[in-house]
Amino acid sequence: MPQPNILLTGFDAFGGESLNPSWLAVQALHGCQIARHRVVAAQLPTVFGDSLQQLKTLLKQHQPAMVVCVGQAGGRSAISLERVAINVSDAPLADNAGVQPVDTAVVPGAPAAYFTSLPIKAMLAALQRAGVPAEVSQSAGTFVCNHVFFGLMHALATQRTLRHMRGGFVHLPYLPEQGVPGMALDEMVRGLRLALRCALLADGDVALGAGAAH
Repeated sequence: MPQPNILLTGFDAFGGESLNPSWLAVQALHGCQIARHRVVAAQLPTVFGDSLQQLKTLLKQHQPAMVVCVGQAGGRSAISLERVAINVSDAPLADNAGVQPVDTAVVPGAPAAYFTSLPIKAMLAALQRAGVPAEVSQSAGTFVCNHVFFGLMHALATQRTLRHMRGGFVHLPYLPEQGVPGMALDEMVRGLRLALRCALLADGDVALGAGAAH
């Protein structure tokens, strides 16, 4: 039988930046073997609509066992494991095609929100044990990252051929050369690898104990 895949996506640069750490980190893992799965990395455009269309094509092409979309979140100091995607696109700036939606639905008529199907608390614990700064985030924003996250979870929930897949979203901080706070690319790559391994091997999620990071 063919080896199962993990689909890992990052974005191109946006907002006047010359690079995007999400794509650099994802690209570094392309072809890697993690828990008997092969990582397939792909870049999505930071464009409403087009990003989701490309993701749907990738899902059909690769039929992955798990999908993790990755984006940049400047101002955060840790790898952010996103809990919830909301059915709203409300852009604080224009995307790379000059589009700037205001209070529009990602998928008209769809539920207000979806939760990730990744074991984010188990992933958080694994990252913290390894000394990688990490957190569970309650908001993926309302820009293209959330647009893709919601579209992914809606597809997994509603398309019969995709219901075996698990999926979610991870935000990465700036690289040090982009601003402060920042995280070295090697640390991002290490963290993503650990998080993916945990997501593949965890039987279920875990509860955070008293005093654990949220």
